[in-house]
Amino acid sequence: MIQPSLLHALLILTVPLTACSRDTYTTWSCRDSMGEKSSMILKKAQMQFQDRQYDYCGSLGPQSYFDLKCPIEIKDSSKVFSPSSGLLISDTTEFQCNAL
Repeated sequence: MIQPSLLHALLILTVPLTACSRDTYTTWSCRDSMGEKSSMILKKAQMQFQDRQYDYCGSLGPQSYFDLKCPIEIKDSSKVFSPSSGLLISDTTEFQCNAL
């Protein structure tokens, strides 16, 4: 049987370790011009959107670029996202996104 003081010490040591391993991510609710909703998740250097996962290709000014396979010119990426305005351009479709 573990003594209460030993159990308390173990908990104190393990809680900070588990907190460090948590991933940070942001979930966005996006709507296209027809009002269709899609969710988007930005997690580390990836975007999850419409059941696919895209890699972060880089940023130019306020815009971040994502694609399945990053092109030589990042501006040619299939997804362009501006976090400050919430505008997402997916291929030729525009979405307005709001952080949840």
